[in-house]
Amino acid sequence: MDAGLVQTAIPPELISFLGGSGGRSLIVKGGAGTGKTTFCLEVLEKVGKKGQSFYLSTRVSDEALYHQFPWLKSTEMRTRIFDSGKILLDMLVGREATRPSQEPSPDQKAKVSGARDFLKSIGGEGERPTKVDRARLTALMQHTRMPEVEHVYDRIEKVLPEKSLLVVDSLEGITHRYGLEMEEFVMCLQKDLVENSNTNVILVLEKAEAGGIEYLVDGLVSLSREEVDERRIRHVRFDKLRATNISKPRYAATLSQGRFRALGGLHSKANGHSLSSRQWSAVSDSPTHFSSGVADIDALMGGGYKRGSYNAFDIDINVSIDDYYHLFIPTFLNFLAQGRGMMGVLAGGEYPDRLKELITQHVPSSVFDSRVRIIDYTATEQTSPYILPFGRIRSSADAQRAYEEIERAVRGGQEKNPYIEYTAFDTLEYQQGDNMAITGLFQAVQRTKIMGNLGIGLLKPGLMVTSEIINMMDTYFRVVNIDDSPCIYGIRPRTLIYAIGIDEQRGAPHVSLTPIV
Repeated sequence: MDAGLVQTAIPPELISFLGGSGGRSLIVKGGAGTGKTTFCLEVLEKVGKKGQSFYLSTRVSDEALYHQFPWLKSTEMRTRIFDSGKILLDMLVGREATRPSQEPSPDQKAKVSGARDFLKSIGGEGERPTKVDRARLTALMQHTRMPEVEHVYDRIEKVLPEKSLLVVDSLEGITHRYGLEMEEFVMCLQKDLVENSNTNVILVLEKAEAGGIEYLVDGLVSLSREEVDERRIRHVRFDKLRATNISKPRYAATLSQGRFRALGGLHSKANGHSLSSRQWSAVSDSPTHFSSGVADIDALMGGGYKRGSYNAFDIDINVSIDDYYHLFIPTFLNFLAQGRGMMGVLAGGEYPDRLKELITQHVPSSVFDSRVRIIDYTATEQTSPYILPFGRIRSSADAQRAYEEIERAVRGGQEKNPYIEYTAFDTLEYQQGDNMAITGLFQAVQRTKIMGNLGIGLLKPGLMVTSEIINMMDTYFRVVNIDDSPCIYGIRPRTLIYAIGIDEQRGAPHVSLTPIV
């Protein structure tokens, strides 16, 4: 279900942060299994440039990385991965001849440092560096050599004056190996590479907390995971990004197929819906199931909506109408494009004219007028051909005649033609009370199963009828909002959580589902 993801991959706030002038430093922290390595590798590929980005691995070998992340095996990505253990071994057996470059005298270094600080204080950048500053590294190596760090300094120097990107995974791996304090090693990279050598440096912290060293760096990103209804969800949060506007501090994320993806909201024209007038091409049904019109939704439901089934969608309070319409509009279109119809009781906040506007972008207006019937319990006069004013119903006989009229329209004159019965139970409960709403549901379920129709029931928070309704449903799904990303998961059948997004290949109203793993 990963085709056409609605994703930012790397959030724009981080891209803006790393794209600023000069070097920037960033700590990425999080508990075990939160996806720190996957996140940093994604940044390396998406933000780092060829020949100018480097990944120093101290936790696992390069071959282990290639096994876990097969997409790293490309020749271009292999050149970015440095195995700390191999570099250290080369030095021990004499194959690595790198030595610290000859350093200027203490007086010369003091003058250069003072000049740089003065230029920064007046807002100037000074000359772009052509050699890596090694002052702090040289001081640290008075006790022990660090061949992998020296090697990285050399590689960065070859790139200057262009900006490099360095990922160190992990900070504890380097400092524990050489008996260093994390603070002194972070300060070393901050001064030598970030401030004086035009380098972006990302440091992976294996612990969930930074332990007081966050003040040394320009940015702090936290990765975390938690459970919702015993299903895993992930978050990436920006705790600090110096000189960067953080318009969205937290994103839902997934590690599907070994790739990190931050999941964004549904941002398109017309409140998330395409303004394209392209006609809908019907997706064929199977002998046992109606297609939802979207391959990912069909897969989620085990082949689509079962014929003659009634299906409940529990909509969380912070999910907008436009967000959950992404699930239903393709199904409505797929029925109408096959000569079928639909009857509906809309939820509070839904409007017949808005529904018609969305649907008639992809099917003729005449099709909507002739095959769609919306029941309005407050209206007493018919103002549109597709609205039935149930406010004038005074007896069971009136109701029976009205339903017969609905069936003639939505069946398109064909007695056995199936149709959609879309019911928002907040409207039924408010208009008729919970007992009448449950009675109406019994009747709707009976019609659906006898006639082989498709029933879709909408549940909102706080309804009295919810527990009764759930027991009668063939399927039961929840639609929730996670970090401004609408998501769906199945209770019956049980599924993972999936982010709902616009299909990037086909555009709205086609959608895709991305598993959050």
